[in-house]
Amino acid sequence: MSEREASLWPEFVKALKQEVVPALGCTEPISLALAAAMAARQLGRTPERIDALVSPNLMKNGMAVTVPGTGTLGLAIAAAVGALGGDPDGKLEVLKGLTVEQVAAGKQMIADGRINLGVANVSNLLYAEACVWHGDECARVAIADAHTNVVRIERNGEILLEVDPANAKPLENYDLGDATASDVYDFATRAPYEMIAFIHQAAVLNSALADEGMGGKYGLHIGATLQRQVEAGLLSEGLLTRILTRTTAASDARMGGATLPAMSNSGSGNQGIAATMPVVVVAEHLKVDQETLVRALALSHLIAVYIHIRLPKLSALCAVTTASMGAGAGMAYLLDGSYSAVSMAISSMIGDLAGMICDGASNSCAMKVSTSAGSAYKAVLMALDGTRVTGNEGIVAHDVDQSIENLGRLASRGMVETDTQILQIMMHKR
Repeated sequence: MSEREASLWPEFVKALKQEVVPALGCTEPISLALAAAMAARQLGRTPERIDALVSPNLMKNGMAVTVPGTGTLGLAIAAAVGALGGDPDGKLEVLKGLTVEQVAAGKQMIADGRINLGVANVSNLLYAEACVWHGDECARVAIADAHTNVVRIERNGEILLEVDPANAKPLENYDLGDATASDVYDFATRAPYEMIAFIHQAAVLNSALADEGMGGKYGLHIGATLQRQVEAGLLSEGLLTRILTRTTAASDARMGGATLPAMSNSGSGNQGIAATMPVVVVAEHLKVDQETLVRALALSHLIAVYIHIRLPKLSALCAVTTASMGAGAGMAYLLDGSYSAVSMAISSMIGDLAGMICDGASNSCAMKVSTSAGSAYKAVLMALDGTRVTGNEGIVAHDVDQSIENLGRLASRGMVETDTQILQIMMHKR
């Protein structure tokens, strides 16, 4: 192992273990549910009413998504069931143990008008605050910048924990430093298997979601619809179709409220699905062994993280696209094996998908997952044929790392006003 590898590889492992974790439900409403659950624990009594505040971006991502186990859309139900039945130590699986009675009580709180939800006047893109009340007693918990990053806890006016939200730092405890996409490829393909074997759990969890979604009970049931069109002769059976149906079905289930966890990536279940399922389907098609699958998944998920750290935590750019760039890398590794194919696929995807907007978490996210998975496979096929979007075109550069930097600049600087307009449209429609 070289000195560079000895420095970077442990950081890559930290990044994977921190950013690729199980999550039950859309992570924005889950963040509010976690704040409510932690506040309820501090209160020590059954909450009678809740005041909740969230950042504009979290409002955008939480207002139209089904909260798992409830059959109900939005942030109000997330706050209610989080306070009444959430596990304050459960992190992104805070709602895993909900009961029918707790869900019914949460819906009654909403019906009685005992949940007040508003937009917080904060600069943080990701912010969730829950203040739970019983009589005149109250407890408040605030989360900022990362979905589980608690910055304030108080009870009856006594501050138990306080970090200035304006200066709050995400929980990142890894440093990718001057790592390149080539470094990521070398790690995924050469690191000792036992160092990355844990990533196989992504295939297990997200494949279970895909199986659940193929039943056609969730969201827009796009995956199940595509499969029916295969059977009707309107869509051809083949590897691309299997990639689309399985990947999209997992997103259908996740966004439609299935009570199964997704293996997330960079704080998003859909990003985790997008980085996992195309790779799993191609691996099944090729009948590769588990180690080869694990290396492809490690490459996919770490490329997704590597790109996402250049983006805002929440933005107008749909990050399923960047997670799917990871999937493109993973599929290229399985089908070709070379770094050249991997880098070509990523560059072509940046030329294809860079403009897809995020207009909030909802069932339609599965459409974006489907589009991104299709783009990934198309880019891989181009790479296998020795072609790519070149550095002479658009924001794509000759060097893949520069292309990724350009994409990050677009999301961080160029799409700020786009994000504002998206939220205004959504709130006016509401």
